[in-house]
Amino acid sequence: MFFCDMCFEPSELILNGDGSIFHLRLFPGDIADTIILVGDPNRVEMVSAFFDSIEIRRSNREFVTHTGSFRGKRITALSTGIGTDNVDIVLNELDALANIDLDERRMKTIHRTLRLLRIGTTGGLQKDIPINSFILSRYAAGFDTVLNFYADRNKVADLAMEKAFMEHADWPPLFAHPYFVRSSDDLFRLFPPETHSGITISAPGFYGPQGRKLRLQLMDPKLNDKLENFRYRDLRITNYEMESSALFGLAKLLGHEAVTLCAMIANRSSREFTEDYKGIVNKLIKFTLEHLCSEG
Repeated sequence: MFFCDMCFEPSELILNGDGSIFHLRLFPGDIADTIILVGDPNRVEMVSAFFDSIEIRRSNREFVTHTGSFRGKRITALSTGIGTDNVDIVLNELDALANIDLDERRMKTIHRTLRLLRIGTTGGLQKDIPINSFILSRYAAGFDTVLNFYADRNKVADLAMEKAFMEHADWPPLFAHPYFVRSSDDLFRLFPPETHSGITISAPGFYGPQGRKLRLQLMDPKLNDKLENFRYRDLRITNYEMESSALFGLAKLLGHEAVTLCAMIANRSSREFTEDYKGIVNKLIKFTLEHLCSEG
């Protein structure tokens, strides 16, 4: 039986037989301080195709990792899969790699801050934002429940925005309690001010939770209209995706930096869809890497 005073037990910090972290199957030296997160495992190779060199290739389940160099900067590209539940796994395990001594099962004395940039695709909610635009998330709003399971949730959430939104949307009691978290100011400033920005909704599903109706009726058929019309100070809700709320919330709780930049491949308000899905994603990856590596 394993006994350890003031350290992380094997049932809580789970390692593989080779000592790698359980789901990601990575070792601490496998990750760079700058990490690009994508949902689709196939998108990792799209990112690393821009690298000058690749030193690490790892994969397990939907979690694919490539670490290499772009213009002299060490960068990791890692896939999370779909949803905030997967982001909960990825963020906790990345932080363990950075800030826990896996051999001793104890926290390190010096905190390592990771810079996490999510690149994704998104559905826009404003008619004036054209298809194939890039949307930079100033805030992420979680319609999931992940952050609500963590202590100090209220310390990283904008409670005034949360309250204003729930009143505006006449929020149904059966829906999960939403939360709003601001992205990293430092990472946000890396990208040009003309990039579209606002509040990004992270939905816990692709169909009903994003107001799509096929054979099932919706609890609130007018939800997307309410989202489109919501205003808070100088912010409006710009888009839907499925990961950023947990990313921003957990990053703040763990002392990391996070931002999301998405290619708008659909406009839910105008009912349009892009004709060049892969092309616009590739353009977004190049745009992100170039701005990331142009910082002084």
